[in-house]
Amino acid sequence: METDSEPYVRLTTLRQLHQVMADMNTARSLADTLQTVADGVVNGLGYELACVNLVRPDGDLVVAALAGNSAAEALITGRVGSRDAWDRRLSMGEAWGDLRFIPHTEGWVLDEDDVPQWYTDGPAPRFEDEWHPSDRLFAPMYTPGASGASCGELLGVVSVDRPRNGRRPGAWGREALQMYAFQAAIAINNARLRANMQRALVRLEREQQALRASEESFRQAFEYAPSGMAIAEMGGDQHGRILRTNDALCRLLGRPASAMRRYSFSDLVHPEDIGTLLRTSAEGGRAELRLGRRDGTYVWVSLRNSVVADAADGPRFLLTHVEDIEERKRRELQLAHRASHDALTGLPNSAELRSRLSSRLCQRPQSLPAGAAADSMNAAFGQFGEQGDFGGGHGEFGEHGGAEHAARLPHPSFDDYEAAGHRGHAFDFHRVGGPFDTFDHHVHTVAPEDERDDGTKGLAVLFCDLDGFKSINDRFGHNAGDAVLIEVARRLSRGVRDGDTVARLGGDEFVVLADGLGRADAQDLAVRLRNEIIQPIRVDGRAMRVGASFGIGWAHCGMTADEVLKSADERMYVEKRSRPRQHRRAG
Repeated sequence: METDSEPYVRLTTLRQLHQVMADMNTARSLADTLQTVADGVVNGLGYELACVNLVRPDGDLVVAALAGNSAAEALITGRVGSRDAWDRRLSMGEAWGDLRFIPHTEGWVLDEDDVPQWYTDGPAPRFEDEWHPSDRLFAPMYTPGASGASCGELLGVVSVDRPRNGRRPGAWGREALQMYAFQAAIAINNARLRANMQRALVRLEREQQALRASEESFRQAFEYAPSGMAIAEMGGDQHGRILRTNDALCRLLGRPASAMRRYSFSDLVHPEDIGTLLRTSAEGGRAELRLGRRDGTYVWVSLRNSVVADAADGPRFLLTHVEDIEERKRRELQLAHRASHDALTGLPNSAELRSRLSSRLCQRPQSLPAGAAADSMNAAFGQFGEQGDFGGGHGEFGEHGGAEHAARLPHPSFDDYEAAGHRGHAFDFHRVGGPFDTFDHHVHTVAPEDERDDGTKGLAVLFCDLDGFKSINDRFGHNAGDAVLIEVARRLSRGVRDGDTVARLGGDEFVVLADGLGRADAQDLAVRLRNEIIQPIRVDGRAMRVGASFGIGWAHCGMTADEVLKSADERMYVEKRSRPRQHRRAG
């Protein structure tokens, strides 16, 4: 069954897709690339059959690769279909974005044309969206155009058949297949380009008499490549200095060719990616990193180095291919954000809340032998020195401050989310000792031990349940209820510090994580948030009011995230029952 409304279940498929795309871009030849494209559809996208039809120089399409059925592969591989027949197919049926779906009710007219095809048996569909054995789905591949658009010439067509779940692909499946075809076109185009360039480079070294012709061939391939290309020095004092760039790279970075010759790639790369660049330059290979534009921004690129060597003198220079992958990175980020955040409010969801909470907890109980906790803290500070203040809520969840701002309403920003990095607590290193090893680098989370405020600062967990929300849904409908939830989320986010976390568990339940608070601080925070929530909320010209019940729990090492949330939940119900029903909504 399709579950497009819950993208977090697609993360496994997304990882498989990323691996398949990486394989496409590391294939050694055009033939390997084409077969990798076909295999990727079967292994990464959930279809039982996939066929890659490649446009020949005369315009017709040849079956270049097939995956999923060895009998079909032996039958039709190498066979040719006319361009007219293919143009007819790509103009029939239903347009799903760049995809073309021809249902069995229309596709019977294609049974007798000259396009190589296979036939599958199976029962007639029982449901409206069930796949019929005679259904056809095509993903055209075009040469990359400006700004990553697929607006160039037809490069080939990927034909797919028999989804493993037996259903026609939903929105997510269509988008995945369309993105895959776009990346496959780039990989095939680059494989052709690399083959041409390698042949030109070999001729430059081995055929001195054909030097002028070889240089011209190389120049044409280099200058008119649709993606960025550069030649850099290798070895010596000027190692890495850029000698030559093409127009595509200059446009990508917003720098003229004359200015590019003053730089090396190490001058342009993002500081966090310099290690990746150095490893790639030294070994030759492929890496994904960020390069600086003239306007001060950075763009994600896929960088591939080929070490051009001379048999006698050793390495001569680096031939670098730079592909813009900014849009793919943005989509990856969006998918990751949607998997960890609530779709309605933009707040972290239950899974993300538990992840953040668990990262602060270890198996060490709160009660230790005398001096053990102090020794643990001294070990952490002794290792890292002046790393910053752990008070004021800027510990574990301070690292997520940028992410919290990105999730705030009304419009979550994925750019801010990316800038936040989600790198975790500065002292939260992998444990190598036993569960009660106090001499580690983890700063243990503690909590006040009794009901009085003894000055202990800890991680407060405020469990919030709205009062009177159900009546709003019943009287005014779910749209009004959603508007109330969005406004409550906004008020909660506005009422906490930058380093705190506000999450939505689901329904009308919210949780606030606030570090560095004493008991009195936590109680004051709950009162302030409750006073914010009970203010009238205007929806479609109506003033609506909800109340809020807060339960305050405390997280400490030795507890699990579920135990912490359960404790705060129980305290919330105690607080809710302690107030008369007629006063709950108004506060």
